[in-house]
Amino acid sequence: MTVFNIGIRKVSPEQLFMTSVLVVNGGNYLYNLILGRLLGPAAFADAALLITLLLVLSFVGMTFQLVTTKFTILFSGEQWIAFANYMNKYAAIFGVLVGIAVFYFSNDIQQLFNTQSSSMFMVFAVGIPMYFFMSIKRGKLQGKQDYTGLSVTYQSEMWSRLLLTLALLLFIPVNPAFLVAVGIVISFVFGLVPIKFKKISFAASKILTLENKKKVTTFILLTAGYELTQIIINNSDVLLVKHYFNSLDAGLYASLALIGRVVYFVAWMFVMLLLPAVIEKRKEGKRTAPILFKYVGYISLLSVSIVTACYVFPEKIISLMFGEAYLAMSSLLWQYALATSLFAISNIFAYYFLSLDYYIPVLLSGVLGLSQIGLIVFFHSSLEIVVQLQIIVMAALLFAQLFYFSFKRDI
Repeated sequence: MTVFNIGIRKVSPEQLFMTSVLVVNGGNYLYNLILGRLLGPAAFADAALLITLLLVLSFVGMTFQLVTTKFTILFSGEQWIAFANYMNKYAAIFGVLVGIAVFYFSNDIQQLFNTQSSSMFMVFAVGIPMYFFMSIKRGKLQGKQDYTGLSVTYQSEMWSRLLLTLALLLFIPVNPAFLVAVGIVISFVFGLVPIKFKKISFAASKILTLENKKKVTTFILLTAGYELTQIIINNSDVLLVKHYFNSLDAGLYASLALIGRVVYFVAWMFVMLLLPAVIEKRKEGKRTAPILFKYVGYISLLSVSIVTACYVFPEKIISLMFGEAYLAMSSLLWQYALATSLFAISNIFAYYFLSLDYYIPVLLSGVLGLSQIGLIVFFHSSLEIVVQLQIIVMAALLFAQLFYFSFKRDI
């Protein structure tokens, strides 16, 4: 037995998944950096809008993923088969309807966000149903805690998007945003591989009991509500800046957002591990709070490190990642990283409560998410004001989550 094989055997599936997520996040950042450098601030604004729409889609898809994760753990036998068919059916219906809506209103979306063409939205619309099926597949893997399989689907999606988009931009002289959309849609196909079509069914040969259907429906609504607040909080600033500011400022702000959100993207790694672990502990009748404390500690340490680095070396970070054309954003980098860090920590609390079926944190996030939009709509005289408003809102959100947790110490 070689030293390499011994080392592999000592790596747990969770550690493998954590490493994989770091690689995926690194690849996604490389993808954004390449786009930023190749296109320049003005053209990058359109590409960044597509990336933001991809993030919005990922939050919607996360509803399907988290619901599938939870009930993969809780259901078995015929009820599991009935549940899988139920999810496939509604993923298909919802995906097709959303895809048709985006395709039909592509011209209106173009005018709303001041993009060069509407074709990129038409292409993006085609991939939406595939993304929801991919989310269900990931939910099954996550629920079974098959972190190796989960790693493969994330890796295949990321690498295909990175390499295909780069090849398209280098060799095909077409509108860059259109090519970015093509690369995104093709990556969804790779994210589905390997897909077992025989296991995808829409037939109601097995039916969920009334009690289980109620549980599934309640959790879907709860999760969808929270994911909607995620969309609002995590993406509304970029979309509003694209609407209110010129293309140059929007492109500069997009680069700031992509760098500042690094802590949030890494935090997703802990959310993916937290959710099944908490559900399993609760199913066994054990306390779940220690799991929460562990992951909050990890993210807090990560947040302090990233905010400090952004405060001490803002010019170096921006210059290295996007180039000197984006240096105007250097003074805001640590502030945006702080806002994102506060959100990432509060997000761990929210998903923890969500896994335990508590709905108050969802309402808290919704109220503060809407307040963020309202504040930016009324106060957007500068990009600095936009960032500082988010710090205030995210600090209030974290305080609210901590205050709620103080009343739930028995968990």
